[in-house]
Amino acid sequence: MDEFTSYKEELLQTIQSSKPSLNTVTSLVNQLEQQAELVGVGQASSSSGLLNGTWECIYAPQDLTRCSPFFWAFARAVDQSKEIYDITDSIPAPLKEIGPALQDIDLEKKTLVSKVKVATFGLATRCDILREEGLDRLRLKVSSTKPEESTVLKKLGPLGDLLDEQILKPFPSGEALEQVREGSSEVIMCTTFCDESLRISRNADAFNEVFVWVRKDFGENSMSMEF
Repeated sequence: MDEFTSYKEELLQTIQSSKPSLNTVTSLVNQLEQQAELVGVGQASSSSGLLNGTWECIYAPQDLTRCSPFFWAFARAVDQSKEIYDITDSIPAPLKEIGPALQDIDLEKKTLVSKVKVATFGLATRCDILREEGLDRLRLKVSSTKPEESTVLKKLGPLGDLLDEQILKPFPSGEALEQVREGSSEVIMCTTFCDESLRISRNADAFNEVFVWVRKDFGENSMSMEF
């Protein structure tokens, strides 16, 4: 276990102390996952119960918005998604300041809510967890997307609350994606490692790109979990 703990700490320290390349992170992730398999830690994420809770993304191959399943689904629906992302990624701060990126996962309610802060507002995408696929995969269906927690609206007081409730309603993004390309609203999240504090997930359509998450809490169902 000492070697496993060392690999885990090395991954976290590398991400937090620098801006490592995808190759560097992938190498450290592979090293950690191989050792984790030897000691029997972090496996079978779909059924272990450890996915439950709130997670913060600390590493994404591109910008943090890409950790949201909405953008995975968008890439399935739109062939030119890479060209579009290249344009949006080049927008400078403060027009585009990203973070934090959070996910709330509830396996009992079968929901995954992905929240990403972009500039002065947040973007929340709600997904339904359709089913488990194997030991480490969940099939997700994008349901809706909604701007929220706008710093601009908060300054408007009651008027801002009214605008938030009446105008900034959830957009049926899943339906919109299906109109562009049938089946595109469904994506597969593969979690190749998950323990009490760390999660490594991937978009099955781009498996070589890793997203590293750290736990914020265990969620409301944590008391029923067994370790």
